[in-house]
Amino acid sequence: MSLFTKYIYTHIIMNKIAILAADGFKEIELKSPKIYLQNKGFQVDIVSPKDIEFVRSWNHFDWGPSYPIDVHLAEADPAVYEALILPGGTLSPDALRVLPKALDFIKHFIEQKKLIAAICHGAWPLVELDYVKGKRMTSVSNIRSDLKNAGAIWEDEAVIQDGNLISSRTPDDLEFFNSAVTAYLEEVTL
Repeated sequence: MSLFTKYIYTHIIMNKIAILAADGFKEIELKSPKIYLQNKGFQVDIVSPKDIEFVRSWNHFDWGPSYPIDVHLAEADPAVYEALILPGGTLSPDALRVLPKALDFIKHFIEQKKLIAAICHGAWPLVELDYVKGKRMTSVSNIRSDLKNAGAIWEDEAVIQDGNLISSRTPDDLEFFNSAVTAYLEEVTL
């Protein structure tokens, strides 16, 4: 690999992160990693299957703020991203796990052994792809049985890293989640 190619790879591809979200993601689980990683110098794109310009968050019992979609899933090339973040909330992960295009997008990160970071309910699409079997993971306790039934080794920890998979429980753990994601990415780009 030439120095120029290595520079391009390190500074353009290696510094791009996708956050995959449909309507109904937990706002803070998208907003916090996005801002944290942007402040660390990463380009963070919201990728969504929606065909309009915004994706809506869900806050407890009602719709929350909308966020601009950076790349529509139909046009997204997973090869340009070094990592994938799957925020929770129940509606977004539930929608993503039945969308073939979303599952294909996620599958790229699995096959290429790129970082996948899921928080709260965000791991549901990984269950659908049979990716959690034998993996040490954590999540919101509501989907603990789903992960265990899919073969995951579930533990009640703030954040767990198993190879290129990082998982976390709830918004209370975002500090640990954001730090683990950043530490992994900084180690990979060195």
